[in-house]
Amino acid sequence: MALIYTGIQRTVAVLDERSTALEAAQLMTERFIGSVVVTGAARVTGIFTERDLVKRVIAAGRDPSGVRLRDVMRQDPVRVGPRESVGRCLDLMKEHRCRHLLVFDGEECVGIVSLRDLVALMLEEKEQLIQQLTRYITG
Repeated sequence: MALIYTGIQRTVAVLDERSTALEAAQLMTERFIGSVVVTGAARVTGIFTERDLVKRVIAAGRDPSGVRLRDVMRQDPVRVGPRESVGRCLDLMKEHRCRHLLVFDGEECVGIVSLRDLVALMLEEKEQLIQQLTRYITG
């Protein structure tokens, strides 16, 4: 699975729901990411994030090496289509109090978008607008 974002192709981190929270934390640390897509029986079953690690594992006093993702993941994560607007994604994140959305094209998970991705995209769009306005003003 990959999400094309501003010309960069990134592979989405995926772990089986029988994997441990420790394995997820190690993968997220290794890739400098904040979430992993969780699968089971060849389909997406949830998402596990840094926030889930802190709240559902560490703060609960559980041993990350003994906790299975299926027991601490967020089931039925918020989904968007590949052509969803930045504004709508931000609204969904606010409404559902989350920082990651799974991107589905029909029944296939094709990527993930984070709040960081959306902020970077908005900044890029603003920079392009500034350049266009500067060219217009300076002729």
